[in-house]
Order: sequence, then C-alpha cells, then structure tokens
Amino acid sequence: MQKLEKNQIISLKITGMTNEGNGVGHYGEENFAIFVPNTASGDTVQIKLVKLLKNYGYGRLEKIENPSQDRISSDCLISGLCGGCSLRHISYGAECRIKNGWIEDCLKRLGGIQIPLEPFQPSPSENQYRNKAQYPISIDDSGKIQIGFYAKRSHRIIGGENCMLHPPIFSEIAAEVRDFLAEAGITPYDEASGKGLARHLYLRMGQVSGEVMVCLVINGKKLPQAEEFVLAVTRKFPMVSSVVLNINQKRGNSILGEECITLWGQDTIRDILAGVEIELSPLSFYQVNHDAAEKLYGIVKEYAGLTGRETLLDLYCGAGTIGLSVADKCKKLIGVEIVREAVDNAKENARRNGIQNAEFFCADAGEAAAKFAAEDMKADVVILDPPRKGCSQDTLEALIEIGSEKIVMVSCNPATLARDLKWLAEHGYQVVRVQGVDLFPRTCHVETVCLLETMQA
Repeated sequence: MQKLEKNQIISLKITGMTNEGNGVGHYGEENFAIFVPNTASGDTVQIKLVKLLKNYGYGRLEKIENPSQDRISSDCLISGLCGGCSLRHISYGAECRIKNGWIEDCLKRLGGIQIPLEPFQPSPSENQYRNKAQYPISIDDSGKIQIGFYAKRSHRIIGGENCMLHPPIFSEIAAEVRDFLAEAGITPYDEASGKGLARHLYLRMGQVSGEVMVCLVINGKKLPQAEEFVLAVTRKFPMVSSVVLNINQKRGNSILGEECITLWGQDTIRDILAGVEIELSPLSFYQVNHDAAEKLYGIVKEYAGLTGRETLLDLYCGAGTIGLSVADKCKKLIGVEIVREAVDNAKENARRNGIQNAEFFCADAGEAAAKFAAEDMKADVVILDPPRKGCSQDTLEALIEIGSEKIVMVSCNPATLARDLKWLAEHGYQVVRVQGVDLFPRTCHVETVCLLETMQA
C-alpha cells in the first residue's frame, strides 16, 4: 500500500457504520480502516485524511462520488454541526437496520452471545418525539444572547432554537426566553470564568396531558425580574403549567443542580405512560420518546411473563414507570433508585394510581440488591434499567445471590449490555430473547430488551 499522509486526498468505498454514526472504509491491501463522519454505508467518496494513527485513521468528506442507496438529503440545516442527529443523512429504514446490526455485533463480539434477534421495533415517530429539551445559553460572536445546541464533541454552542426532534412549541418558548433574557439584561453563564447567571433552559412536556414545564437553570439563588419572566412564558403559552428555577452554582458543565424553586404553578407536570399517571419533577428520569417507550414497556411486560404470584424487584427504577406499568400483574413490586426526588415521585405515582402493592426505596442498586440477597428475600423476577455505564459489579454479584428465575434487562448501550450479559451467562444465566427498540430516531442511541433465565429454568 502506498504510504498515506495527512491532508492527502483519496477515494474510499464506505462499507459500514460505527455506533458513533461515522462511515468506515478500508484502504489498500492492508485494509487500513478510515472513519469518515457524514458518510453512509455504500457511498463512494473523496476524502481528506485529517488524522493517521498506527492501525486506523480519520478523514473529512470532500465529495460524494457515488451515493449509497441509503443516503438522503438532511432536512435540518444544522444537523452536520450539532451533536444530536448523527444519522439524519440516511433513510430511517436503513437506520433501523444499522442499529439492529450494532446490537447483534456487540453481543457476538463483546459478549460471545449468538442469538437470533427478534424483529427490531422502530419508533412511531421519527421527528418531534422528544418530550424534553436542554438548551445551553451563551453569547454569540456579535455579543447577543443565543440559545441553541452543543456542537459535536465540544461545548461550543450552535445558535438556533429549532430542532427537528423537538415539538414546535419548544422552539417558540426558547425564542421567547431568549428575548426576555436579552431585554432584562441577564447575562449567560460562562463556563470558563464561572460568571454569569443563565446556564440552561430546560423544557419538559407531558405527551398525553399537554402540560409544559419551563425550567431555567441559573448560577445563583434568585432571578432578576422573576415575575416578568413568569408572565413572558405563561401569557403566550397557556399550556405552561409549571415555571421553575433550578439552582446550579457548581463550576463545570453539569446541567442541573439539586435545588429547585417553583416560581409559578405546580412543582411538577403530569403524563400518562403505559396506563400509569406519572408526576414529573425537573430531576425525575423519564423516557423522552413517549410512544416508543410504550412499545418498550410492552416488550418488558411480555418478557417478564408475570402471573400475579411473583415478587418483582425493579432496580434503577427512576420514577417507577416500568415497574408500575406491570404492578397489576405481580403480587409485590419493590423499586430501588438512588435519586431521592425520583423515589418520592415513584411513591406519589403509586399513590395517585391506587397501586398498593408497591414499595420504593432510595438506595444504590448494588447495595440494595446485596441487602435483598443477604436478608434472603425472594425476588421471582428482576427488572434492570441501568445507566449507560451498565450494571455495577456489586449489582451483578447480588443478582446471582438473589437467584431470580428471570431477569429482564433494558439497556441504552449495547457494549455495556454485552459485557453484563457475558458475566451473567458465566454465572448461571442464559440469554433467551433479545429485541432492539428505537427510542432515539436520527441519533446513534438505541435501546435493547433482553430476557435472561436461570440455566435450570
């Protein structure tokens, strides 16, 4: 192979896509791997080499010589700049096929698990599905306040409130808040200096209720002209039922602080998910794609196979949405979550829905599972919905001690899922069903539901 050099222009056939949304092709007899953003499997492209390492490199797309059949024109002006929609340049059918392939590849390559996947479940909606938005606030190059989105792999903000994944009302509210901040002379937070007040605009909406929460994250305890702010977002938008300040005075780039102050309306908003009425605070975890989440919960319910006689342990339960959606099918539900406010929401959600066979505890999932095992408490079925980093080692070890006949695991990261499934498979469980569900269309994220059973089951 001719030696490749930085800034060299070459032609490359894209033969696959990584789970970061980059196309990948192989060059020369040595099959040197080159990753290229904004390309699609099947493209023949002209690229400029921008980084070369020993075994692989990165290129920048210069020209599409022959487009893939999967390629489409992006319908978003900033999709190539912001860090959200990495797959908007391919058809949605191709996206679902690729995501299913990511799951299958991770299970096989990282977990040593070869099992036929059940049919991939697409999202009912490709656009405007997000019920939550988090807009960073900053100053643009001309000195004006801007509300927008982070550029890919950076904290540089791309101005503009419009996002194809958000409902239109979010863009309208964001523009109104931007104008208010400018007129009130409220300075945006500067990450480098730690100065400035307005950090993020955080919006939530109940898909069924239609209620909207407007939460302004500030680097302080008070908002100047707070009454005027409330008027600005309520007189024009009657669906707003809660206006909240979130206090975050920590240096760095974390979005939310722990303290919330309600300026107007309710402390929470309501929604209905899988037949359960849910109360949502700013800090509550909630699935951002309501309709796709109902699909996912339906699969969890099917895999759990509850008969009404079981004790169900729901680890990483959040506001209790998954467990409560199947509480009528089990004898007892025990939910565990480390975020205190989410536990409070879960308890209130159970009370509101008249669910009397549910208990919720604030604890680390691993510690709670270990305590469960140590006290020889029986859990017939365990539901796990861990964060992207997957289950802690303590949690996995406690699961073996508990010895439930079934584990239903929901994962947002196929790589850590494969790691955890491999460990459980080495300690007495077998993976019997796997299905992918798309909760985040046009992005590189994908959910997977797995059913594990004990070897003797």
